[in-house]
Amino acid sequence: NRERMDFDLVIVGAGPAGLATAIKIKQLSQSSGQDLNVCVLEKGSEVGAHILSGAVMDPCAMNELIPDWKNQGAPLNTQVQEDRFIFLGEKSAFKTPNWLLPNCFKNHGNFIISLGNTCRWLAQKAEELGVEIYPGFAATEILFDENDTVCGVATGDMGLDKNGDELDSFERGIEITGKYTFFAEGCRGHLGKQLIEKFNLDSECNPQVYGIGLKELWEVDESVHQEGLVIHTAGWPLKNNVYGGSYLYHMENNQVAVGLVVGLNYENPYLSPFEEFQRYKTHPYIKSFFKKGKRLSYGARAITAGGLQSLPKLTFPGGCLVGDNAGFLNASRIKGSHCALKSGMLAAEAAFAAISTDRKHDELTDYLDRFKNSWLYKELYKARNFKPLMSKGLKLGTLMVGIDQLLFRGQAPWTLPHKSTDHSSFSEKKDSQK
Repeated sequence: NRERMDFDLVIVGAGPAGLATAIKIKQLSQSSGQDLNVCVLEKGSEVGAHILSGAVMDPCAMNELIPDWKNQGAPLNTQVQEDRFIFLGEKSAFKTPNWLLPNCFKNHGNFIISLGNTCRWLAQKAEELGVEIYPGFAATEILFDENDTVCGVATGDMGLDKNGDELDSFERGIEITGKYTFFAEGCRGHLGKQLIEKFNLDSECNPQVYGIGLKELWEVDESVHQEGLVIHTAGWPLKNNVYGGSYLYHMENNQVAVGLVVGLNYENPYLSPFEEFQRYKTHPYIKSFFKKGKRLSYGARAITAGGLQSLPKLTFPGGCLVGDNAGFLNASRIKGSHCALKSGMLAAEAAFAAISTDRKHDELTDYLDRFKNSWLYKELYKARNFKPLMSKGLKLGTLMVGIDQLLFRGQAPWTLPHKSTDHSSFSEKKDSQK
């Protein structure tokens, strides 16, 4: 038997989507004279421990969630001062004139942030509202009632040896149940994958497509540091038929976040995204930033890049998917945190409306309606053809994206599909060049 804790709303994951969900529903409940019990489970040892992002944040969703975030000390400290979009050859670097850039590549009014620090601040705001956050507790099992409806999650057992046998320190996991359970685990969350399969949530969408983002945080020499500078590159070291690009974000304190994103639909099985990232830093234009620098930390994470046409059904009996667990990322803008925040807020509104009328464990179809009537849907609709076009190769893709975004302004009368999964793009090893 396991101990059990009951809440109005259970949220799995303390990233931007999960925390925005918690904050929004507490704001709504308190403003209406109610006080709903909200719980957030976080697998990391602390909030932010599993957050890895080289992030430029559009503050539009934050403006809605906490309008006076600046006065409340949100760590959005570095406003973007300059955009550079560079096409790299093996030794060359060509800067695209800013007047030629589509709006999706312009960052005026945005902020270079540490998403981990931003999530820590959001967690503080959530706890001030009465949200219960439990870091260090991983949700390992989905709980279903007799009607096969999601009614909560269970945390993992502790004190097991490598064979799964109980040690003297064994502690049974806890059941965390709620009227609704939201899953905000991030890209390919293991419970989200189970839900998509069980409820066939991806039956009416395109296959999801992914990228891998490799990131390093550097402290660079002050002579090359330019706080607020945002650089994106395309081209070398990736070949023309490989989707991807890099970023260099100049933060405060002489720090630079640098990363390379590689689409996982590449054909050559010999390609190593990590090695390409290391090679990228040897380019004459790039290595000048790091010559006297020191790498502070590094990591990698998967990214959902399919966009609107790859979004699964968002709801199922008893809960829903939010944030990158569903795939709310705008690949054309190289941004997802504002999308995650907004998706959580929309889901919270649907849950509050349901709980206020004594509903529970049903399907929050209102969440999808709210999404389709939001600016988030409009933004993802404008970006829907970016990834399919760029998958046609850097040169042709760049030209076609320019037509799609500048000529049609993202409103072309067609939607290009993702026809296959990423792994099906691999060529045979024997037919590939090392």
